[in-house]
Amino acid sequence: MYNSKSCKAEEFIDNDEILKVLKYGEENKNNTELVDSILKKAETLKGLDRYEVSVLLYACENEENKQLREKIFAMARKIKETIYGKRIVMFAPLYVSNYCINGCKYCGYHCGSGIRRKKLTQEEVAEECRAIEAMGHKRIAMESGEDPKNCDIDYILECMKTAYATKNGNGEIRRINVNIAATTVENYKKLKEAGIGTYVLFQETYHKPTYEKLHPSGPKSDYDYHTTAHDRAMLGGIDDVGIGVLYGLYEYKYEVIGTMLHVKHLEDTFGIGPHTISIPRIRWAEGVDLSLFPNIVTDEQFKTIIAVLRLAVPYTGMIISTREEKDFRDEIISLGISQTSGGSCTGVGGYAQRLNNGNCDSSCDDQSTAQFKVSDERSEAEVSKALLKNGYIPSFCTACYRAGRTGDRFMQLAKTGNISNCCLPNAMLTLAEYALDYGDEEFKSLTFDVINRERNNIKEEKVKVKFDEYLEKIKAGERDFRF
Repeated sequence: MYNSKSCKAEEFIDNDEILKVLKYGEENKNNTELVDSILKKAETLKGLDRYEVSVLLYACENEENKQLREKIFAMARKIKETIYGKRIVMFAPLYVSNYCINGCKYCGYHCGSGIRRKKLTQEEVAEECRAIEAMGHKRIAMESGEDPKNCDIDYILECMKTAYATKNGNGEIRRINVNIAATTVENYKKLKEAGIGTYVLFQETYHKPTYEKLHPSGPKSDYDYHTTAHDRAMLGGIDDVGIGVLYGLYEYKYEVIGTMLHVKHLEDTFGIGPHTISIPRIRWAEGVDLSLFPNIVTDEQFKTIIAVLRLAVPYTGMIISTREEKDFRDEIISLGISQTSGGSCTGVGGYAQRLNNGNCDSSCDDQSTAQFKVSDERSEAEVSKALLKNGYIPSFCTACYRAGRTGDRFMQLAKTGNISNCCLPNAMLTLAEYALDYGDEEFKSLTFDVINRERNNIKEEKVKVKFDEYLEKIKAGERDFRF
């Protein structure tokens, strides 16, 4: 029986509840009056419940309903800009080990894969960080396979310590998000003490029979333990957690409603929903046969997923990765994305190798240790420059994490509209740092054009004055100012 506050995965991600919600959506997909009322509610920035989300998903399935989809897309863009403005937070994934004892059938790391196994030494972690810092990144997502023997929690903690301590000129890692396997409350406490930003774990699929089929062996095969990982992270003191599914493993509408139930569970149980929702699609990887996955979503379905989720959870960060092709990624960012990676490498040790070989993009990356193939092969500078040309502000800010504005404190900042006095100036200051330290002349010109335009959107005059003071100091060579 469905219970949003239950500590059991099958009760807060209840299959019968999801099916009931989906049935409601299908029955009301042609109810134009209801659809209009849902869109009016979304416009108030109060979010949508799972039933309303289901209606929109089914209504958008009709190929002739292009006008509705465009209306939803336009509203998603408006909501994203109202809350986050033009900011797009930039990060890079850092894979420290691909040893894994799980048998996940969609992942290049699975234990039966022919992938070359590699685990970074601490000196190699430092080399990777210096290479990432040479790209201008300040925020990383540390990732690994699950192998208690080759990659235990102490190894991850040591990698975090090394990453935070490694500098490269003006470059430094200021925030480490961690995407590792489900673990214990005690281990989450250790991650908190080590300075974790957000703990991220993908559910992969909320449909339990499919989950069990795709996870035939290894610790990850335990659906309940995996699905309740974010609860243990919260109990361990980590109030910024990230969720997500891998679209294409099961029917996408089921997964979206499962996501909504997970959001509600976290809100009802801990008073705060997920800090981020990631939206990846299954991609080719070593040892993965995509023909075995009949639920791969189309581009139009993918755009609908992003837009509807933005309407449903307006204050939650949404992440898109380099799994998507560059032109399509540039297109879907406007539909509600607030974070994206740039210049990504999914191989273990690939950044340092790329730097040593003089490569700035991923087109020449060694795929022998990679989790999946990157589709957007542009360098970080190329991704950020494209964002600037499209009117966005690439942000390398980590201020909220370091100022303790996490969990409900960050959400209050967003819901009261104070982002314009905090996140906006911080984004522009870190962009100015990036442009001066790593940008070419065109990049610098684009940056300061954007800053001159967006400065007027800082609401408080005293913040504007302080911003101008900090900006001049950055131009003079000083670094790391924040609100």
